[in-house]
Amino acid sequence: MNKKGLLVVVSAPAGCGKDTILECAFEACNNLHYSVSVTTRKARPSEEEGIHYFFKTREEFEQMIQKKELLEYTEYDGNFYGTPRKYIPEMLEAGKNVVLKIEVEGAENIKRIYPDCVRVFILPPSFEELERRLRKRGTETEETIKNRVGIAKIEMSFVKNYDYVIINADIEEAVKDFTAIVQAERLSAKRGIPVIS
Repeated sequence: MNKKGLLVVVSAPAGCGKDTILECAFEACNNLHYSVSVTTRKARPSEEEGIHYFFKTREEFEQMIQKKELLEYTEYDGNFYGTPRKYIPEMLEAGKNVVLKIEVEGAENIKRIYPDCVRVFILPPSFEELERRLRKRGTETEETIKNRVGIAKIEMSFVKNYDYVIINADIEEAVKDFTAIVQAERLSAKRGIPVIS
């Protein structure tokens, strides 16, 4: 029996460590696959095209909107982010578990399209720690850091809409929590009971 894959939607304010958690979770689980988002923001030095994001100009992104190539999209901190339409349905039907890293507005849109998706919100231990982590990255200006902390406070008001919340105080514990969520949801009876004979 080819069980349909699980769609896991992950949201977190910038600087909460979601990328690190997911990288470690992908190493620990052999059936997790990214749905790579499209963005108009510039790539950071450590990011690769097609792995972290598909990096597009604003004009290219607008063309994708016109051609209806995006499942959903939104503007966040002055840049567009969107989910390519074609990958998610194909992977889910093939029984693959898909992780979609997305901001809160996009997560609301995905929930309407995929009501049975599992939504996970990652929180920092405190706003002070969040600000410290953003500074440590060394990729943001002072203005951007203040702006991102302000956005984080707004994003956290959406936590009540999520199925699970992980507080990333310790990376190893956060990864264990994430992989436990995926495993529990895969075994949930509501997702289909295997037929035995």
